[in-house]
Amino acid sequence: MTADTTPDRAPLRSWLPGFVALGMIWGSSFLFIKVGVAELHPLHLTLYRVATGAVTLLVVLAVLRDRLPREPRVWAHLVVVAAFGVALPFTLFGFGEQRVESMLAGIWNATTPLIVLPLAVLVFRTERLTVRRAIGLGLGFAGVLVVLGVWEGVGGAHFTGQLMCLGAAACYGVAIPYQKKFIAGSSYSGLSLSAAQLLVATAQLALVAPLVAGAPPVPTGLSAKVVASVLALGALGTGLAFVINLRNIRVAGASTASTVTYLIPVFAVLVGAVVLGERMNWHQPVGALVVLLGVAVAQGMLGRRRPASVPAAATRPAVPAGR
Repeated sequence: MTADTTPDRAPLRSWLPGFVALGMIWGSSFLFIKVGVAELHPLHLTLYRVATGAVTLLVVLAVLRDRLPREPRVWAHLVVVAAFGVALPFTLFGFGEQRVESMLAGIWNATTPLIVLPLAVLVFRTERLTVRRAIGLGLGFAGVLVVLGVWEGVGGAHFTGQLMCLGAAACYGVAIPYQKKFIAGSSYSGLSLSAAQLLVATAQLALVAPLVAGAPPVPTGLSAKVVASVLALGALGTGLAFVINLRNIRVAGASTASTVTYLIPVFAVLVGAVVLGERMNWHQPVGALVVLLGVAVAQGMLGRRRPASVPAAATRPAVPAGR
């Protein structure tokens, strides 16, 4: 299935519920990360959520009678994608949310498409740089500076946390075009590749986490809310959300499904404000709007639309849901 063969026009009622549900699940993931890092080291949180997501997708694979990839070449490429698309960014968001609000992490997640584009153009050569995309990148960069509030000076734990979240988005910027160049053309389904990717990421984290953060705590020693957050991040944010996203692409088309990019930070802000009582400085939501405008311009969402592949926030084979 590609953007060119998938219809972008379908009855609203056929895809809107799943579209909104996806935005809610992925937008709420930053709340669950915030709750999880209160008791878990970010590496341990990532290990538990990725392992839970892997089990969830393996169950879905079994139900659908799909299978994991069998080619060694595919598994070799998945080592890279798992590291930059799962292990590193999930952990960086965890470290970042030890220092910043969950809603702010959700905003930084929205910068992913802006980071993907220059890497896809300059490094992986899977995209072309046009005037429209250059303008979008410029707007997005300006939005990033506004979110950071650079006129207030730099430094401190809060600024460091924002850079960690930006670093997580940068990891996605490597993983997504890498997957498009080396894996996307394989004969395996997106579900199969994602399940394999999560298995590889689980193995990577199982090796690294004990060395850096010590042995993971026993789940029975965690509070109920942290256990629930891990399950939500893994089973919902990575498992169920991926299935919903595939359905949205099939029913509504890739272009329409990709616009969930704009819904995720909205739900991240709402959930952070309502549940955690978080607040932002004025320049953070303003900068977020400028970032989203840049994304819209770069992706051709304004004016005449053309079929396009699903962008960063909507492609969960390379970036399992939840961030």
